[in-house]
Amino acid sequence: MPHSPITRTAQEVFGWPSLRGGQEESISALLEDRDVLTVLPTGGGKSAIYQLAGILRDGITIVVSPLIALQADQLNQLSEHPNAPRAVAINSTLGERATEEAWESLESGATEFVFLAPEQLAKDDVLRRLATLRITLFVVDEAHCVASWGHDFRPDYLRLGEVRDALGNPTTVALTATGAEPVRVEIIERLALKDPLVVVHGVDRPNIDLDVRRATSESEKRDAVLELVPSLPRPGLLYAATRREAEEYGTELSARGMRADVYHAGLSARERARVHEAFLDGASDVVVATNAFGMGIDKPDVRFVVHASVPESLDAYYQEIGRSGRDGEAASAVLFYRSEDLGLRKYFAARGTDAVRLRGAYTVLAAARGPLRGKDLAAQLGVSTRSVTALVNQLVEGGSVRLTRDGAETMGPLDADDAVVAAEEAAERRQRIEESRVEVMRRYAETRDCRRRVLLGYFGENLPEPCGHCDTCRAGTADEIVVNEFSVPFPAGAAVEHIEWGRGSVVDVEDDRLTVFFGEQGYKVLALDLVQEHGLLTLAG
Repeated sequence: MPHSPITRTAQEVFGWPSLRGGQEESISALLEDRDVLTVLPTGGGKSAIYQLAGILRDGITIVVSPLIALQADQLNQLSEHPNAPRAVAINSTLGERATEEAWESLESGATEFVFLAPEQLAKDDVLRRLATLRITLFVVDEAHCVASWGHDFRPDYLRLGEVRDALGNPTTVALTATGAEPVRVEIIERLALKDPLVVVHGVDRPNIDLDVRRATSESEKRDAVLELVPSLPRPGLLYAATRREAEEYGTELSARGMRADVYHAGLSARERARVHEAFLDGASDVVVATNAFGMGIDKPDVRFVVHASVPESLDAYYQEIGRSGRDGEAASAVLFYRSEDLGLRKYFAARGTDAVRLRGAYTVLAAARGPLRGKDLAAQLGVSTRSVTALVNQLVEGGSVRLTRDGAETMGPLDADDAVVAAEEAAERRQRIEESRVEVMRRYAETRDCRRRVLLGYFGENLPEPCGHCDTCRAGTADEIVVNEFSVPFPAGAAVEHIEWGRGSVVDVEDDRLTVFFGEQGYKVLALDLVQEHGLLTLAG
């Protein structure tokens, strides 16, 4: 059977004997100028999609990548293959001369791939020079960062729709390892993808054993974590809820003879880089970290991911445990759980608004003769640029302000008080959604059903039988729960309409209840008998 141009290129350029599920389907659509959203598990080969599509398309490929370390890894992947096209990264680590050489290589046609952080794309001079090039493929890596209620949300990603428009709307592929249905919908809307092909493949990672361990007190949980982690095959990751907790666990594990490093956003850039490199080089047994560590970690032999506290959502949890077992060998994901820990997550989810500052920000923007940069708005308000970012994002979510490549501007004539009210309502909506995601996390931690079935159901995949590789399966409780989805009128993934909450998407089906995501309300668990008795839901057309 003759090879397709895609598989032939994969063999000739990269030496890959075959492609993985979801890859060729995504690449084929890109070669036909169709936008694509692809959800593949961590280690599932997302980079191969844009690498092969970029090679097979004429012109330049832009890869939007959020971290400089991740860009370096992606550059190395291409440079390891002599037949692969040349690639450059343009970021803040380059000097003026190196930056100019990178631009010249793109403008001369010597380079076909350019890696950029979204912050670079907010610069006028960068966008102007890109607009002179023949951009034929626009890649958004870690695309869940676009989702404003997502766990890795980055405000600079909000501008990418405007960037695409400024570059002539090149064919676009959005790539992520964590894309529940609501996240996928928002990615498509934020990036303004046109009739995209949505590819969701292989969310299951059957080599990762799933385990939840309950604790009745903080001290009991702490002792259990410190007893378990040194006993596990190494290396691994231990996630803590706070910086202080990470420091304390790191000290204790070091005292027990482990090569333990600590990583959180409060450390210097040099120290974070040192920990990152030590982990990749095999010099650490365990990295104790907050959720600041992990995006872009390409280390295949991570044997465990332990969470000392419940994470903020199943999206975050799935991505974090997906950093283990990328070599296909056995790995373990252990979550230590106290229901009281959810109180901390609800605290993090609570987002207050400052009406006075919101009113001031909107008033300044409304009086401006054009878009204002964040630093200029911060100077006029007398606050930090970080505070301004939060204020502008709240106004954007309220619909009174939009972000352009030149900065923030008002959407039209609107009273400042009305703009504040709209921002507050948007913040309340966000809080409802985030609090509901905490409750879905509770459902995962407290279920007696097969944990893998619950996890996959959240991402829209059905697991008919218990997996046999989680604690509920080993305990036998998963066998007691039988779900015949064919008898349920609202299967997982179905679009539905609620009489009060409007359109939603079914994300989980049990024998007596449904979990549905609603855009304004978040996740809701509905008793199936009440739904049917009162006609609360109908299938959406």
